[in-house]
Amino acid sequence: MSEAQRRLLLERIRDVPDHPKPGVVFKDITPLLADPVALAVVTDTLAAICRRHGATKVAGLEARGFILAAPAAVRAGIGFIPVRKAGKLPGATLGQSYELEYGTAEIELHAEDLGPSDRVLVIDDVLATGGTAEASLRLIRRTGADIAGLAVLMELGFLAGRERLDPALGTAPLEVLLSI
Repeated sequence: MSEAQRRLLLERIRDVPDHPKPGVVFKDITPLLADPVALAVVTDTLAAICRRHGATKVAGLEARGFILAAPAAVRAGIGFIPVRKAGKLPGATLGQSYELEYGTAEIELHAEDLGPSDRVLVIDDVLATGGTAEASLRLIRRTGADIAGLAVLMELGFLAGRERLDPALGTAPLEVLLSI
C-alpha cells in the first residue's frame, strides 16, 4: 500500500469522542466504507495478504471484521468463515471463551467449515487489547486448520494487544494496514 493510500484511509476514519462511554475515542470506519476508492484499497490490500500467505479461507471477526473479510475473500478467490458471538450461528458450533477486562465472552464458528488442509487468515477492523483475536486464533487451531496470519485495518498500539497475541500467533504474521 502506498503512502497516498494510507493517508486516504486515515482521512476516512472518524474519531467519535466519548463513545461508547466517556473517555473513549471510538474509531469509526463507516466513512471509509462509504468511500468506494478507500474500500477498494482495503479490499485489494487484504486480498493480496491472503495470497501472499497462502490462505485458503478467511475468518472474519464479528461484526466489523465481517465487512472487511468477506470482500477480501471474494477478491482472493477463497472462502469466508464467520466467527461470531456465542449463540448466533445455527447448527453445531465449536466455541472458545476468553477473558475480558470485567468478565468473560465466547466466540464460535462452524467447525465443519475448516479442516487440516486449510490455512486461515483472520481479519478484523481493529487490534485493541487482542482478546477476541487471540481467542479466534486458538479456536481456529482447534479445528485442525493452520493459521496463515492475522490482518487488521488498524492497530491501537497504546493498548498493547500485539503482546497478548504473540503466543497465540506463534510464527504466523500480524499484518497491520494502519498503526494508530
